[in-house]
Amino acid sequence: MKEEFEVVTRLIKGRRSIFPPSYTKQEIPVEAIQHILESANYAPTHKMTEPWRFMVFRNAGKQRLGAELARLYKEGTPANKFLQKKYESIPLKFEQSSCVIVINAQLHPDKLPEWEEIAALGCAVQNMALTAESLDIGGYWSSPDSVEALRDFLDLRENEKCFGIFYMGYYNEEKRDANRTPMADKVKWVED
Repeated sequence: MKEEFEVVTRLIKGRRSIFPPSYTKQEIPVEAIQHILESANYAPTHKMTEPWRFMVFRNAGKQRLGAELARLYKEGTPANKFLQKKYESIPLKFEQSSCVIVINAQLHPDKLPEWEEIAALGCAVQNMALTAESLDIGGYWSSPDSVEALRDFLDLRENEKCFGIFYMGYYNEEKRDANRTPMADKVKWVED
């Protein structure tokens, strides 16, 4: 097989969600973050809308974002469902991460359905995850309920929407195998 096929297959099969508690204190260089973001820019996009929009939070910026999400959780959660442990874990995830990237989309309802923009955004994030994997950087896409309430904090435009947060960090975790059922169970071949 071609070398490129083997490399991309290894990256796809090796990619896992790596969560902030597994991250080390090693800082991700800006150049690596830029490579990860640049790969997102090559995702498929219908009508060339390129809907992906990202905001990189590092240092004090990520702490402010974590504090805001914790505040939104506390304010938006009924007392009988509020969990102090969850509230305290929100800013901790930001502290444990080297950087976090807020995943937004600029929607074009006059050109195409929202689901196509979301699909393009998902492809962009997959490119980010694979590039991070190639750089031995762990990543995790989270979409807590409170991301929708971040609109003002993020200063989003009328046609922009937040779809989650991509946490990143170097990690000291053993590689683990994927837990997938056979592809043959998910494919129907129609040949006549």
